[in-house]
Amino acid sequence: MPNDAADTLLTLLHERGEDAHAATLAALLDDYAALARAKDAAEAANEAKTRFLASVSHEIRSPLNAIYGYAQLLERGEGHNPVEAGKVIRRSAEHLSNLVEGLLDIAQVESGSLKLARNTIRFPAFLRQVVDMFAPQATMKGLSLTLDAPPSLPEFVRTDPKRLRQVLINLLSNAIKFTDHGTVALKVHYRNQLARFEVVDSGIGIPPDDMARILMPFERGGGASAERAGVGLGLAITQALVHIMGGELTVESTPDEGSRFIVRLMLSQPLTPPADLPEGETPHLYLGRERRLLLIDDDPAHREALRALLEARGFRVKSAASGEEGLAQAGDMQLDLVLLDVSMPGMSGWETAALLRQRHGQRLRIVMLSGEAQQSGPEENGAPVNDVFVTKPFDFAVLLDVISQQLGLEWPQPPTSAKDDAHAALPTLMVAEARPHLDEIARLVRIGHVRAIEAQIDAIAALGPQAAALAERMRVYLDAFDLKALAALARTENGT
Repeated sequence: MPNDAADTLLTLLHERGEDAHAATLAALLDDYAALARAKDAAEAANEAKTRFLASVSHEIRSPLNAIYGYAQLLERGEGHNPVEAGKVIRRSAEHLSNLVEGLLDIAQVESGSLKLARNTIRFPAFLRQVVDMFAPQATMKGLSLTLDAPPSLPEFVRTDPKRLRQVLINLLSNAIKFTDHGTVALKVHYRNQLARFEVVDSGIGIPPDDMARILMPFERGGGASAERAGVGLGLAITQALVHIMGGELTVESTPDEGSRFIVRLMLSQPLTPPADLPEGETPHLYLGRERRLLLIDDDPAHREALRALLEARGFRVKSAASGEEGLAQAGDMQLDLVLLDVSMPGMSGWETAALLRQRHGQRLRIVMLSGEAQQSGPEENGAPVNDVFVTKPFDFAVLLDVISQQLGLEWPQPPTSAKDDAHAALPTLMVAEARPHLDEIARLVRIGHVRAIEAQIDAIAALGPQAAALAERMRVYLDAFDLKALAALARTENGT
């Protein structure tokens, strides 16, 4: 009903004293308006998703093209550096994997089911790898792509590398897409464990009316930006990820001059460097006796690649192409751990794991490797048949960390320098300020009050930059639930 007619009818009902009928009509009109708004919103969402489906194929083709092109160069032996080609292929595959997973991330964010990891990464190398991934695209457009990072950046920081990479990839990809000439730069600042990432471009900019809309799922800016290919998920996912990681995303832009996307995140520094060594160095071998691993996977390329990586670390590795073959090999050798694919022809990974558990008991560690969403399988005597589930594709360093934890491996560490020790200890003048918190941590450790311990560690970190290293050491022990080591550290710093 037109608004004018509805208003006239309501007025007549009130004049005739039929207030009850007028109230009923008003309620019906409100319901009608709400339905109309819902219909408009649904139609807008459907249109946005239609645009999304039409453009997603283009976004997937870019990394696929890089993989396909470099693979042909290697196959033909046309003189391209195979190591560099391998790096481009791997990073493009990671980018493609992140793009595909981005289609699922929005649902996970909205449901609150997205979980973050807390791993140690080599910060400068990580940043360089992300920027290098986009070097060919920038070169093709004639753009200057730079990484502006001070030499004082810490070598290692702790974060979720997958999600941080996804944030930076989304921002750099957008900057290059919407810049036709000039520069794109990733600027990084780090102070007191606060990292600030700025992706700055000299592109077409963002109109003020589009500033809020571009951060919504399946939406893109209007005007010139609407003509550029894009899925319409990148910035929405980026904002959601930054918020989940406890950070902040802000945007500054001037039409026809460029944009600046700023991400602020807390990235703490680890107590000790990871077992993985810098590129170019010989990998460390774990300490102690040789560990025996069985890799069961029907994909021969996956088996050979993973076998080579593990043998370089000192593991003795056997492989099998099926569950039946794996069970036979497991009976012929004393195994420490099995890496087991889930989806295989014939006997599935879960069935294989159940039989391995029956025959070898809990002593044998079983790690499932799969790209399937289901991360739990059957149980044996009330307990899961596997110990850990690792989702494909995975970073080898992550898998190595899982294996180390499952087998309790020790890795040689470089000696700690006196400089590092001095940096980790509290200055004498600060001990008095920290003493109440250190005493309270020692008390809380005795009762196992983890959340309260974490609050006391945060209070120590708030004392100033000089206390940040001690707080990080304590968080490492707390994350590992090594309360004994945490209490000992508190006593040492307290001078007791």
